Amino acid sequence: MAEWVNVGSVEEIPPGKYKTIDISEVLIAVFNVEGKFYAIEDVCTHDGGILTGGEFKNCVITCPRHGAQFDVRTGEVLAPPAYEPVATFPVRVHEGMVQVKDDRWD
Repeated sequence: MAEWVNVGSVEEIPPGKYKTIDISEVLIAVFNVEGKFYAIEDVCTHDGGILTGGEFKNCVITCPRHGAQFDVRTGEVLAPPAYEPVATFPVRVHEGMVQVKDDRWD
């Protein structure tokens, strides 16, 4: 069973920002969208590169290489060249810490 992993305190990830973490060689990006936290795999489904580093505005992350866009709340593709969604992960706030877990194999 997957364990909850601390990403950082709520204060470390203010609205409009994100923080990344490596959990067992899976890069996960946790985003704060207007006070709510969402997590996606930090990999563009178009070319396998890292998504973070591209523009993050409202709830949209734009791939820094080819401009594919994803909704960080759902993983849904919003603009090509990507056509497959990114994986999403459960996020919670526990005792002031933002936590995430990779539950894909539970």
